[in-house]
Amino acid sequence: MRRRAEQVGQTRQRIVDAAVTLHGSVGPAATTIAAIADLAKVTRLTVYRHFPDETALFNACSSHWLSQQQPPDPGAWAQIGDPAGRLRAGLADLYRFYRAGAEMLARLYRDFAALPEQHQQRLQDQADRYCDLLAAPFGGDSGQRRLVRAVIGHAVSFRTWHSLCIGQGLSGQEVVEIMTSAVLAAMTLPRPEPAQSPPRNPGD
Repeated sequence: MRRRAEQVGQTRQRIVDAAVTLHGSVGPAATTIAAIADLAKVTRLTVYRHFPDETALFNACSSHWLSQQQPPDPGAWAQIGDPAGRLRAGLADLYRFYRAGAEMLARLYRDFAALPEQHQQRLQDQADRYCDLLAAPFGGDSGQRRLVRAVIGHAVSFRTWHSLCIGQGLSGQEVVEIMTSAVLAAMTLPRPEPAQSPPRNPGD
C-alpha cells in the first residue's frame, strides 16, 4: 500500500510539473488537459482523477511554483514607519520577485482573463493589500490620499515593472526611484480651486 501511495504521489507531481512547465512556456490560456497529459505521460482521465476541475489543478500549480520562489515579505515593509522608506523597501522587494519569476508572471498576467475567477480575485486582493500597506504612512487630505494610492497601485503592478524593466531596459532600482518620486509628487500637486458660483442677478 505504501508503494502504491508513492506511485500515486509521483503521478500527481508529474501532472503538476507538466502544468507548471506549460503555464510558464505557452501560458495558462493555451495549456490544455491533453497537453498536460502528454507531457506528464499519463492519460487525460488520470489528470481528471487527480484534479477534477481547472481550479484544483491551478491551485496545485500555483502552490508548487510559489514554493520554489522567494515571495515578497510585506511584514518586513510594515516595520518601516517612514513613508518613502517603506515605499522604496516594498517596491524593491516586489521588483526582485518580479525579476525572479518574470517568465511565468508575464504569461500569467497576459492570460489573466483565462485564469479561474478565484485566482483573478486572489491576485487583485493581493495587489490591494500591497497598496494599502504602502500607502498607509502617507498623510494628506482625502484628495492627496486618493492620488497617492492610485500612483502606488500603478507602481506595484507587474505590468508597470515589466514595461519599464523588460521593455525599456531600466534597472529595478531605477524604477523604484522613479515610482517613489511619482508618489511624492502626487502629494505636492496643487489642489484645484473650488468652483465659484456665478454672481446672482438682483432681478432673479
